[in-house]
Amino acid sequence: MKKRLDMAILSAVALLMAGAASAAPYQVDPVHSQVGFAVQHLVISEVHGVFKEFSGTVDYDGSDPATLKVNGQVKVASIDTRNEKRDEHLRSKDFFDVAQFPAATFASTGALKRGNQVVLQGKFTLHGVTKDVEVPVKISGPIKDPWGKMRLGIKATATLNRQDYGVKWSQKLDSGGLVVADEVEVNLNVEAVQP
Repeated sequence: MKKRLDMAILSAVALLMAGAASAAPYQVDPVHSQVGFAVQHLVISEVHGVFKEFSGTVDYDGSDPATLKVNGQVKVASIDTRNEKRDEHLRSKDFFDVAQFPAATFASTGALKRGNQVVLQGKFTLHGVTKDVEVPVKISGPIKDPWGKMRLGIKATATLNRQDYGVKWSQKLDSGGLVVADEVEVNLNVEAVQP
């Protein structure tokens, strides 16, 4: 009897583990997510903007940061800095050249815990150039929402040098600074849901 009970418990645990391992990836929920950026302008202020169109998936077992996998794509033409003339310039060959390079992508290659931080590693492609990047992330959840679906949140901030990706246009000021700085702060606030 005890042997049968032990086998039943082991079978139940195995089924639960198999279900967790085969759980569908989370899909980025664009209504509750944002891909934003900030860049210094004229050395005295920052211009902020967002990309309105993006998608992605997140794999995460809910407990081990090393299981985190993120893949995402941003439609660069969806840039919005609240100034259409500036946005058109950013879409042009001077900056993103969206006709030739319509998407920026990220594909994770691993994740690790470094001190108290979870660091997501991956390949980021912008303007036809791919570089290895490391991004500290904060994972929230997963939780079950009021409609019975599992959700999790990921927040990240990274600084990229646009020159590394061939986005080179700028002008020098008489004071020696740049009209548009080289370093761009990228801010991700992602909520993802299991379908």
